[in-house]
Amino acid sequence: MKLKALAILFLVTGLYTYGQEIDSSIDTLRKDALNVFMDASDFVRKEIPYINYVRDIKDADVYIISTYQPTGSGGREYAYYLVGQHEFAGKRDTISFTTTPDETQDGRRQKETATLKMGLMPYVAKTPLAKYINITFTEPLSETVSTDKWDSWVFSPSVRAFLMGEKSYKSNSFNTRLEANRITENWKINLALSYNYYTESFDIEDEIISSDRNSSYFTSLVVKSISDHWSVGGSLELRSSTYNNLNFKSEILPGIEYDLFPYSESTRRQLRFLYLAGYSFVNYTDTTIYDKMEEHLWLHSLGIAYQVVQKWGTIDVNVGYSNYLHDWSKNNLEFGGYLSLRIAKGLNVNISGMYSIIHDQLGLVKGGVSPEEVLLRRRELETQYFYYTSFGFSYTFGSIYNNVVNPRFGDTW
Repeated sequence: MKLKALAILFLVTGLYTYGQEIDSSIDTLRKDALNVFMDASDFVRKEIPYINYVRDIKDADVYIISTYQPTGSGGREYAYYLVGQHEFAGKRDTISFTTTPDETQDGRRQKETATLKMGLMPYVAKTPLAKYINITFTEPLSETVSTDKWDSWVFSPSVRAFLMGEKSYKSNSFNTRLEANRITENWKINLALSYNYYTESFDIEDEIISSDRNSSYFTSLVVKSISDHWSVGGSLELRSSTYNNLNFKSEILPGIEYDLFPYSESTRRQLRFLYLAGYSFVNYTDTTIYDKMEEHLWLHSLGIAYQVVQKWGTIDVNVGYSNYLHDWSKNNLEFGGYLSLRIAKGLNVNISGMYSIIHDQLGLVKGGVSPEEVLLRRRELETQYFYYTSFGFSYTFGSIYNNVVNPRFGDTW
């Protein structure tokens, strides 16, 4: 009996010691893993487990900045900028992938992890974990490329209806939209046709108060690339709107744009200057406060947009000015921006907002509007300004590592 007990004790001790050795080996590998700072989803953490996802950029051997922009097909191009630190200081890489308009979430994240794995390999190769990496190529290559029968044109029709109601309130809306886009290195063509209808009704002490609004428009933008800094183009707009007192409006604005930085760097930084000048014809539904039923107008505008994405955060600022040439007092000045700033370890601040100084409301209805039209926003109202803003901050502290993913009980906490 004693011999049996000693045998069991020996076996348990041996298994425990073996387990400790395995745990020690695994822990050593984790300590030797590449430290990476990035905004990673749970899926990425599961699919790429051989790096440490650190919470602070100062602890990272590599930090990754991710950006995206729309493609001509209606999908997106995702770009990742890998910047080395410490022993990798001075090493920089850019990797990217594109998605189609009908790409599923799983398809997008599979492409994301495959791209990140390739981008991280030059860095992982310098760690002791490199000997456990196996790279394979699974797709046979074709020697020819099929011709695009659509010549880069992409069409996106959509129809949507919305119904909502309760005992004393009903709301219905309908909108349809058709987009056609053609994006190439030398040309950018965007066309859009839309119709929108919206109705509300309120039952207040057996009195029905209703509101109806509708609008339709056609817009087109054509831009020709001149160089990596210059572009020329123009826009055409045809529009009607009960809210804006527009029976019919047409506007054509040719223009020119200069980007201080090359367009090829647009996902990381931009400083664009856009000047537009053109003609507008307006036919109003009701007489305006200037006793007009129609107008022929000349106008121009200047827009400046600055955007930069860096390891310390993101800045996106724009300024726009426009006025009618027959009366320079009829103008509009707008400031807008977004700031996401990492000001200390674990502390982030986000601020966004817009402020517009408005002196160009030529279509306001003469005689004012009824209280119902004010409350239900059926008509555009006179104003000298418009603004919105939001701000907030977040702070995290604790372990610098964040590798484990645990989906149990969902995201309820």
